[in-house]
Amino acid sequence: MVHRTGDRVAGLSPLFMATNILIWISAVIVMGIVSYFISLVNGQYSYIGDHLVYLEVISVLTVAFFLVAFFLGTYHGYILLFNLIFSYLWLVAVVFTTIDYTNSSSSLGKTVEAFSYIAFFLLLFNVLYSWHLVYRAGPRTTAHV
Repeated sequence: MVHRTGDRVAGLSPLFMATNILIWISAVIVMGIVSYFISLVNGQYSYIGDHLVYLEVISVLTVAFFLVAFFLGTYHGYILLFNLIFSYLWLVAVVFTTIDYTNSSSSLGKTVEAFSYIAFFLLLFNVLYSWHLVYRAGPRTTAHV
């Protein structure tokens, strides 16, 4: 149950909870597959690749921060900023995975691409929904006749 106290929310709404769980699962899958790709290098190459490092860092940060966000009561303005920042980070991840894996025959690469898209679009939905909560769902000051 979500309780409002001024601008503070005592927990995440069920919709935010569901999308955050899906974002977290997508980030865990991307993190696992990219970690596997990095482990394949294993001394053969001295260069891992900037795109893989970026994907790994963003997925690890998403897993860590969204895990904390599940358990903390938050403010609507902070939720909007949090989702906005991560949506831009995942937008870059989507661009990198599209460049790297669209014409690839690797099923794991296609999986990374798919789950990057899922994380990005759910974050974009969270931005729109939290923007609605912050700026549109507030009290109305005009009288309705």
